[in-house]
Amino acid sequence: MEADGFVRRRRMSAETPGGEAAVAGASAGAEIRWLGSRFWGVSEGIVGTLSPRIGGEAEVTTVQLYGPLEVSEIAEPDYEELPQGASTSTYMLAGAVAGIMEHCLMYPIDCVKTRMQSLQPEPAARYRNVMDALWRIVRTEGIWRPIRGLNATALGAGPAHALYFACYEKLKKTLSDVIHPGANSHLANGAAGCVATLLHDAVMNPAEVVKQRMQMYNSPYRGVLDCVRCVWQREGAGAFYRSYTTQLTMNVPFQALHFITYEYLQELLNPHRHYNPSSHMVSGALAGAIAAAATTPLDVCKTLLNTQESLTLHSVSQSGGHISGLAHAFRTVYRLGGLPAYFKGVQARVIYQMPSTAISWSVYEFFKYVITKHQHERRRSQKDGEK
Repeated sequence: MEADGFVRRRRMSAETPGGEAAVAGASAGAEIRWLGSRFWGVSEGIVGTLSPRIGGEAEVTTVQLYGPLEVSEIAEPDYEELPQGASTSTYMLAGAVAGIMEHCLMYPIDCVKTRMQSLQPEPAARYRNVMDALWRIVRTEGIWRPIRGLNATALGAGPAHALYFACYEKLKKTLSDVIHPGANSHLANGAAGCVATLLHDAVMNPAEVVKQRMQMYNSPYRGVLDCVRCVWQREGAGAFYRSYTTQLTMNVPFQALHFITYEYLQELLNPHRHYNPSSHMVSGALAGAIAAAATTPLDVCKTLLNTQESLTLHSVSQSGGHISGLAHAFRTVYRLGGLPAYFKGVQARVIYQMPSTAISWSVYEFFKYVITKHQHERRRSQKDGEK
């Protein structure tokens, strides 16, 4: 039996001691997998049991003709073993798509989170919960108001997440080989996540400043370009990076906790590291929720530094200046709201991060799988054409 010209055949006797029932059972399952991989080209998370395996294991397909049992073995690409499994460009492309989809799909909740973290909100911008906020924003400010500033976020998220995932994948592999050769290292995962965050935030921070100023209630800016021009003229270029150190202070522990939790859950739910959408989604959601809840106080300070709320500045007699630096932001938050103020918007933040990280990981892993599979199939075709 031929399988696309790249199948290696070997004969196996049907009379192998104690193996007849096992071979028959393996045959049935393998034939289903073979049909799934040929006709659907997706994995078990998408079409149930029709799954091409990507863990470096051999696919075995069998067919019973009018003679001895024919067994064919297909060596699938080892998806998780890098660098031969995927290229840097694959990580960057998959990461860019994942980042844009994550931020765009969850943007309305992000808008609510920004408003609920306001220390001195306008009376019309005080909300009971996330759904109340969304409903009132749409009803009083228009249906498009929750996505105002989305274009700035999309422009920043693509390159930021491309660098983020590429750096993480490469460093994770390199550090794991040094710290714990041949196995997964949580220390390597955390360290790789921290370094990747430095690149991500350097690109994303200006977009965050513009985005959050556009999201605030009664935002005075007509659009993204107007916001950029006004901030540049009134506060200088440094305003776009005023919260950078705070962002890093928040995101470094966030991403370390996020990646360690994600990789740990993958060991439990997906130990063979096959492409499995359900495990990527569950692991991403739980990792995002845990990391988001733990770092909410820092996110409140970051929002204050980015938005420079006028009512807050007036309350702390800063009408002529700005709140700058993490220590100043921490003091201001405590002065205006005490300890509870550090957890303003925690509900919205967790509700935002759970689907956000689930979307990010599932989209990233899907595109990484599809691109890598396509590259391996193209190489096989080229090799077959040379023969």
